[in-house]
Formats: sequence, structure tokens, C-alpha cells
Amino acid sequence: MFKLSVRSEFAAAHFLRNYEGSCEKLHGHNWKVILTVEGEKLNSTGLLVDFKALKSILNEVLEELDHRLLNDHPAFFEVNPSSENIALFIFTKVKEKLSQKFPEVRVKEVSVYESEKAWATYSE
Repeated sequence: MFKLSVRSEFAAAHFLRNYEGSCEKLHGHNWKVILTVEGEKLNSTGLLVDFKALKSILNEVLEELDHRLLNDHPAFFEVNPSSENIALFIFTKVKEKLSQKFPEVRVKEVSVYESEKAWATYSE
């Protein structure tokens, strides 16, 4: 099994509903995202998937979140834009796009860092 990871980032604000503490107030992060995919077979070039293509798919998803109030995104109308739910959102969107372009490659996990010391990871 081969695993590849790419990292990207986006900047966005959010607040947590039904939370008591400083995170209930509007605040922002420079979020870092690590996407890990896996697959069993390499292509004729010896690659699972080109890093450039993988990063392009990730960045396409992150464009939806970049420089906005995450609570205003339809994905977060009903659920809080927590690191956990953001990781799930990115995982789901990347999985859809990846399956169309590279059906032999699977999303393994997505980690979302709201700081260098705090992050959440989603995997199926």
C-alpha cells in the first residue's frame, strides 16, 4: 500500500454555537490541512498520483472556505464549523473529486490544524 500526503492552508473565521468559552466569539485561524491518500498500484510513471494533481484537488475544495466566515457556508448552517466538522467536510469533498479523476486512489484521512498545537483528523 502506498500513501501520499500534501499540505495546504486557508484563512477563515468562525464561531462555535452552544459553546461556553472564548471560541463562542467570532475569531479566525490560518488553518493548515494535510490530506493523505492511499492506493495499491502505481501508474506507468511510477506514481500513485502526481502531487501536483492531488494538491490541485485539495486547493479547489479549500477555495470554498478561504477568506470567509465558515458559519455562513451551507455545510455549517446546521453543524458547528469545528475542526472536526471541517475535516469531515474536506474529506467528503476531496473524496468526490478524487473518485472522478483517480478512481484507484482513496482518501485515507484529512487533518485540520487550527494552530500548531491543536488539530483534528477524520478518516473512514
